[in-house]
This record gives sequence, C-alpha cells and structure tokens, in this order.
Amino acid sequence: MKKLSIDDLKRISKEEFKHADKTGLILILDNVRSLNNIGSVFRTSDAFRIESIYLCGITATPPNNEIHKTALGATETVHWEYFDKTEDAVGKARMMGYKIIGIEQVAGSTYLDEFIPTPNVKYALIFGHEIKGVQQQVINICDTVIEIPQFGTKHSFNISVSAGIVIWDIYTKMMKIKKGD
Repeated sequence: MKKLSIDDLKRISKEEFKHADKTGLILILDNVRSLNNIGSVFRTSDAFRIESIYLCGITATPPNNEIHKTALGATETVHWEYFDKTEDAVGKARMMGYKIIGIEQVAGSTYLDEFIPTPNVKYALIFGHEIKGVQQQVINICDTVIEIPQFGTKHSFNISVSAGIVIWDIYTKMMKIKKGD
C-alpha cells in the first residue's frame, strides 16, 4: 500500500464544489458554543457535500480564526446562513421541503441504526448545544428525532463527533437508496 498524495486524491476545486450535486442534507446548529466544533462540522460538511449549514443563536459565524483552524477552508465551500432563532432556520428548511430531524435523546426517539431515509426526501439535521442539547421548543417542531445508541457510562458525544456519525450513516443509506441497493 502507498499513501495517496494530494494529486492522487483528485480533489475538486472550490468552484467545482459550488456547482457539484449535493447530498440533500442541511445541518442546523442550535446554539453550538465551541468554535472548534463549528469548524469541524464545516469540514465534515465539505467532505459529504452538505447543501448548507444554518448557524443559530450563539453559534459563531465565519470568518473566524478559531473556526478556520478546524474547518481548513471549508467555510469557503459550504454554504452557510445565520439565524437569530433556530425556529426560523427550521421554518426555512421546512418551507424548502426538508423533513426536520433533531439529533437528541428524547422519549420516542428512533435509534440511528433503525432510521431508513425515504427515497427522494431531503433532511435538515439539528445538532444542539454541547451541554444543553437541542432546545425543547425546537424538538417540539421536529418531524422526528434520531438518537445515536450508546453503550458506555457516558451518554453523550461531542457535537462534531455526533455530526460525523449521523452524516456518515444517513449519507451511506441515502446513496444505497439512490443506487437501488
């Protein structure tokens, strides 16, 4: 095995990214306080061609050196918008035809491994504050809530880890459906 070089990876340019087909996912960050988490979510969003990130409440916005440190330029490729209230971001996503999914531990949640995306449906995924999670008033307006099963003594993931797990899982399921597997 040989480690691949940047040229071997055949990365698309920023301009090509902007015009490339996207996955049909929007991420909504509900009062995420850590700039490193925000940057990491941008970087993961670039990797999976996320449509857009909606930054809400206390969530910081680019340009910001601390976000840039972990985003590594993804703030220049992934479309983003800022909303004072998360509910307004949810309203916009819903108006654009997205189904709204909170990522949280709630009574009646669906475990991630049991969630099956509906063909040709676009989803807005809401990730919450590092300590408080997704606000209850936002949970109340979700179409469904997904929970990542956990088996240790801790019952939470870092938000950037949660985003990576959920995006990867839903992305792979959506691609299988798209291919007809």
